[in-house]
Amino acid sequence: MAKDINKKAFDDATKLKLEIFRECFKEWLPVFIHSPFVEKVFIYDFFAGSGIDSENNHGSPLILLDEAKGEDQMFCSKVPKGRVVFGYNEKIESKRTLLETNVTNHLTECLSNCGRSECVYNVGYGSFDFKEVFERPTVSTILNNPKYGKFILLDQYGFKEVDNDVFKKLTESPRTDFIFFISSSFIRRFKEHPYILKYFETNRINFDESKPKECHKYVANYFRTLIPKNTEFYLHQFTIKKGSNYYGLIFGTGHTLGMEKFLKVCWDKDKLSGESNFSMYNDYQPNTLFYTETNTVRINDYKDQLKKAILTRKISNNLDGMKHALLNGVPTRAYIEVIEEIKDKIEIVGKFNKKITNIHRLKESDIYQIKTK
Repeated sequence: MAKDINKKAFDDATKLKLEIFRECFKEWLPVFIHSPFVEKVFIYDFFAGSGIDSENNHGSPLILLDEAKGEDQMFCSKVPKGRVVFGYNEKIESKRTLLETNVTNHLTECLSNCGRSECVYNVGYGSFDFKEVFERPTVSTILNNPKYGKFILLDQYGFKEVDNDVFKKLTESPRTDFIFFISSSFIRRFKEHPYILKYFETNRINFDESKPKECHKYVANYFRTLIPKNTEFYLHQFTIKKGSNYYGLIFGTGHTLGMEKFLKVCWDKDKLSGESNFSMYNDYQPNTLFYTETNTVRINDYKDQLKKAILTRKISNNLDGMKHALLNGVPTRAYIEVIEEIKDKIEIVGKFNKKITNIHRLKESDIYQIKTK
């Protein structure tokens, strides 16, 4: 049986994970509730737990509801009743009952502050095995509807729930962003065990045994291989070290804006590489003589990669250059830095600009061509 993390105080690793959930959702929600192309918004937390720990710190269900208010109720005060739906699933019946109580108490306190008689958000509960609820026709219909925005949180215990089939279904669902937790150290350590092989083709995960701290990155790369070729889909991982083990989060989105926002969260947490709560690539640390945020191993390695792609004509315009950065988990500002560094070797055809955010909104006149001299 999976351990119950709600029975004791959340440790630092769990708090970091929850903080990333919070910041990710905080960036995500306003995009969808303000979009004229989205009729309804569904937020699913399929491994919700009881909602709080032993010290009353909020777990993911209450964090999501708290962020959904917005600062000074800027979101909930403007959203029509029923347009945003929260679906919380907790397999263990006793925890699901406690979750309902904790959410009800949270909403009651919230309503006492805002003066409404009922919350504008709809909240539903389930107590099912994950695969059972994930494959229900109602959930599938919602996931497949391009007029619905979906945020899927999968804080699984271990690794087995988000398998190839679940991942494929998530990536094929329109207007769906997801983030899931996975125990990458366990997969690396027991990669040849029949139980692991039941869920993963570990022969396709090229672990570097000399770099155990990078195991989560290799697991994320495995999931990248499941994305069909010529499909524009973005993944990024964040490794969380706890003791000698490495766990992590994997975020997925089919839209550049979703990746821009998630990378903002990750690079705020890790200014060296944007992907871990420790020094992944042995950079100089803050407050040491040679430390600099703009000259890290990760950034320098990526910029060399991007320079090569431009100079060999694999990238021929600014939009493709910035998408390349997002696909590699690097903020789009790196693209502009590279252009400045190789300006003597290239020619810009069109009007040069330094637009690096909201790149999905670039007009045709904003896109310029890059030619090598």
